[in-house]
Amino acid sequence: MVCVEDACDSNPTAMVEAVFRRIHHERMAGLPICNSALSVAALGFQRWQGDWVGALVAPWTINLLMLPGGGAFRALSVGQTQDWAFPSGDYTFMGSREPGLGAYQFCSLFSPVNHFADQAEAEAVADAALVGLLTAPPEATPPPVDRRAFLRTALGRRASA
Repeated sequence: MVCVEDACDSNPTAMVEAVFRRIHHERMAGLPICNSALSVAALGFQRWQGDWVGALVAPWTINLLMLPGGGAFRALSVGQTQDWAFPSGDYTFMGSREPGLGAYQFCSLFSPVNHFADQAEAEAVADAALVGLLTAPPEATPPPVDRRAFLRTALGRRASA
């Protein structure tokens, strides 16, 4: 698995997990923001319009992540944003960069994550968010037309005109 500035050539799950485990052990260990019931897990990474989208559960956050795959992904400075259009709507992702991972973008879902009881619950929420992101809302189905009511309304308007 190799990520260069403009693209990851294969599924980045293992690399994301390795980088965020390192962050957990080196920078986040012992901080009160961390939920000791949670560990690092990268979930559901898949191609989206040429780039990679997936979810991250970590003891301090649950995020959606975008990584370069050769699509519209742009390496952003920390704090810069890029809007992404998904089937469920438009979402703003913030730029970041980590050694061993390179440029990535994230959309924070939960931070802190102290209210999650366990890893299974956090992963279920992250999976549901990813599915929701990639699923278009159902189209509103108009109620069936009551022909008699329609005709009464139409005839009533005509009679009053």
